[in-house]
Amino acid sequence: MTSKNKWLSAPYILWSALFIIVPLAMIFYYGLTDKTGAFTLENITAIMTAEHAKALWLSLLLSLISTLICFLLAYPLAMILAGMKISQHSFMIFIFILPMWMNFLLRTLAWQTLLEKSGVINSVLAFFHLPGINIINTPYAIVLGMVYNFLPFMVLPLYNVLSKIDENVINAARDLGAGSAYTFFRITLPLSIPGIISGVTMVFVPALTTFVISTLLGGSKILLIGNVIEQEFTQASNWHLGSGLSIVLMIFIILNMIVSALFDKESDGGGMEIL
Repeated sequence: MTSKNKWLSAPYILWSALFIIVPLAMIFYYGLTDKTGAFTLENITAIMTAEHAKALWLSLLLSLISTLICFLLAYPLAMILAGMKISQHSFMIFIFILPMWMNFLLRTLAWQTLLEKSGVINSVLAFFHLPGINIINTPYAIVLGMVYNFLPFMVLPLYNVLSKIDENVINAARDLGAGSAYTFFRITLPLSIPGIISGVTMVFVPALTTFVISTLLGGSKILLIGNVIEQEFTQASNWHLGSGLSIVLMIFIILNMIVSALFDKESDGGGMEIL
């Protein structure tokens, strides 16, 4: 790089330092010290208490379920979009990502209005003399909110990788006598693994750390680890414990990224080797 290019990168370096490095340094400082400033690991080991461990494992469970549902819904949709003509799939993708232009909080509030006992859905069901649904303030409502908000983050990476698969590879497999199911599991699926890994990461990480969805759709009955951390900062004003729990959550996210990177390496070129 020339000295001029280095100077052009200075604003980005300054931005990264102020809004990435400094906040992370503060989290580690508060997480590894007590109120007197002395070094301690109690804020991190607090995750092993019954209340915090329950919130963490429930967060992991709901995040995994949401990620799996997003994958099962997104893969067929991505295949349909990839098989459309350019003019058609461009419009469909626009329609699909249109809700993302609305504020995240407003989208979640809309689902709260739809799902509450006297909400829109139950009002419609009552009009047709059908039994109402009662999933608000339950894990089912939280999963529904996660899937609705994070589904586009699974669809777009899958569509991107599926649309780039050379049709000649698929045609070659069929010319050699491979059926549709065999072609999918031995060609299409292996070649789409990078998109799957990207989508899983983009859905699992925000689902694991969210607290807005669980607050609005789960009420005060269901606490995820994101809610516990948020309450430690905003209600209890215990930055040390909140930071310690954040470090634990950060470790889980890093482990997820490491596993994703390992799977991504193993999948490189896998589909071509089959042919």
